[in-house]
Amino acid sequence: MARRRKKLGEVLQAQGVLTAEQVEQAVQIARGAGKRLGEAVVDAGFAKEEQVAKALAAQFGLTYHDLSTDPGVELKLIPEDLVKKFQVLPLSQENGKLKVIVSDPLDLEFLDMLRFRLNTEVELSLASASRIRAFLDSKGAAAPKMVDEDSSLITDSIDRSIDRSMDKSIDVAVTGEEAPIIKLCNRMIIEAVRNRSSDIHVEPMADRVRLRYRIDGVCIERDNLPKRMQSAVLARLKLMAGMNIAERRVPQDGRIKMGVDDALIDFRVSACPAYHGESIVLRILRPESVRIGLENLGFESDNLENFNRIIRRPNGVFLVTGPTGSGKTTTLYSALDVLNRPDRKIITAEDPVEYSFTGMNQCQVREAIGLTFPAILRSMLRQAPNIILIGEIRDIEVADIAIQAALTGHLVFSTLHTNDAPSAMTRLIDMGVKPFLVASSVQAVMAQRLIRMLCKDCKAPQKEPDPKLLSLVGITKEERDAGNIQKAVGCTTCGGTGYRGRKAIFEMMIMTPPIRDLAFKRATVTEIRAAALAGGMRPLLGDGKIKILRGDTAPEEIARVAQAD
Repeated sequence: MARRRKKLGEVLQAQGVLTAEQVEQAVQIARGAGKRLGEAVVDAGFAKEEQVAKALAAQFGLTYHDLSTDPGVELKLIPEDLVKKFQVLPLSQENGKLKVIVSDPLDLEFLDMLRFRLNTEVELSLASASRIRAFLDSKGAAAPKMVDEDSSLITDSIDRSIDRSMDKSIDVAVTGEEAPIIKLCNRMIIEAVRNRSSDIHVEPMADRVRLRYRIDGVCIERDNLPKRMQSAVLARLKLMAGMNIAERRVPQDGRIKMGVDDALIDFRVSACPAYHGESIVLRILRPESVRIGLENLGFESDNLENFNRIIRRPNGVFLVTGPTGSGKTTTLYSALDVLNRPDRKIITAEDPVEYSFTGMNQCQVREAIGLTFPAILRSMLRQAPNIILIGEIRDIEVADIAIQAALTGHLVFSTLHTNDAPSAMTRLIDMGVKPFLVASSVQAVMAQRLIRMLCKDCKAPQKEPDPKLLSLVGITKEERDAGNIQKAVGCTTCGGTGYRGRKAIFEMMIMTPPIRDLAFKRATVTEIRAAALAGGMRPLLGDGKIKILRGDTAPEEIARVAQAD
């Protein structure tokens, strides 16, 4: 009789990584989200990716590689396109059998294709997907190059003779993939995606067209295109986004879907008339950026525990505040991704819908036809939802409906534009919401900012940090001596910036009886803030200080985004 292979949950439980309760919870999450159990375990924060990979190796009786040292990878054994697409590491080929390291032993389609392409049997060993990516990056394989400021997009995209003859009357509707303007625009978009950009800015100036990429929240100038190419480049981008290329007097919005490195990337495009011509911004939307898991957002353990507890309450309003581009949408979507299960009905009202999620009912605001936030919200409440996401509370009408929904048994998530968490109370009351409704319906308010994380490959200890800067972020001499304060250096991995990737710092204000009482009495922001701090709220600066002393970011970065009292 064949011996039954243990299930992954059983292996993780036997290894002491998960409890029986966590296994059951992960199974439910996996079923609801249509994910594999290993993915659900990592997304829920129950285990690290390496622990799941080790459990998979034990489940299938395979060798696990942590890739901290090179196990003898020979990249030339497999075509480069397969290495890039499937993140596979070839080890050796002996007696007609190819030994490879993969992250997913259940991807049978890939394994069959590999056998067919290489006409050989395949012997597997395992490593986690992130370790394989990091290994390939370190070898310079399958890793996109950072922006090279010394090279120009134009020279590689446009023939010199064509460039000299180009004028404003160029026909953008040319055929053939190698047409110069098409080639230039495609290269620009692909390079931006590979360099982890969040936006592409094409900005006409008096004598040139400036091209900038926003990487980790900071704009980096990439190139200056000749002024004579302005009309052709702008028209090509508008054509790709489905805009009216003849209309240059009013703002327009559009979308582009384009395949980059075997992934279909969505771009939200905005064209705005400016003094020297239309300024175009392409917002790069990556669905995986809002599915990174709560534990990867930047929460400290106490805030993560509070956040998990609050988002699982049956009713009430949970607000996330911060300026534009502070990661509010990512935080809320990450929460919804955890809550998105078959036994819950989730409806969202957004302007616009940026990311599409399976299992959620997402409604896009269309002011032109009367489909406003209030209209959508009133319709929502007749759909018997459990959870409602409102893109932003902008006025008294939306605020009233959100609070009434919370009081009638719904869990409502939304955002506000305030500088800190306590200001949300006074902002709602200033809008016209009755203080007793604010006090009784709001469960918690969380303010956040995005900070750049130091590049792990090049960060170095700060031997003599600037005392004024340390004072600004609230670090004492004793904390400086006991901590691990690092500085940005710059290398090829981070493109010379010294930073790679971003996480958030948080300020979570849980509504306690004293704070509810102050909100009911229309207290000032200062009084509410004092009560929140007395109740255990850690301010943005305090959360940033923890990350500085741990060596995750630099004092300059926290001082840039968080203000001292």
